Amino acid sequence: MAGKWFDELEEGFQLVHEVRRTVTEADNMMFSNMTMNPQPLHIDHDFAANSEWGQPLVNSMFTLSLVIGISVQELTLGTLVAQLGITDVKFPAPVFHGDTIQVKTTVVSRRESKSRPDAGIVEFRHEAFKQDGTLVAECIRQAFMRKRPADAGAA
Repeated sequence: MAGKWFDELEEGFQLVHEVRRTVTEADNMMFSNMTMNPQPLHIDHDFAANSEWGQPLVNSMFTLSLVIGISVQELTLGTLVAQLGITDVKFPAPVFHGDTIQVKTTVVSRRESKSRPDAGIVEFRHEAFKQDGTLVAECIRQAFMRKRPADAGAA
């Protein structure tokens, strides 16, 4: 299993995810269209060129989805029971077409499940940085994670 078991996710554990992703204009347009978001800052080059940004902004909800998606392979693939929530979402700097995003995850807290002895709740802090090191997104994510089954073997 590529994801981490609850048992492996101690408070303070950090992981800089190996996969990075360059955001394209097509990503931004497709996401904005699929979510029916007509914000001209995302989809209208002329409008955006005359804004304080001077160019289209990448849809922040795409950025948030990308942050969580990048973390899946090394963190929750096959070990997640359910995502419980995302809080404290911040976008301190803009993302533009051509920016490359890398994500760092830190385990903020964890606790045993009160209702399921085979799982626990982990709180992650995800931080996303673009190629120059600028923090562009952060959030706290609560996840219901499976414990390592007895037949899964050691890490």
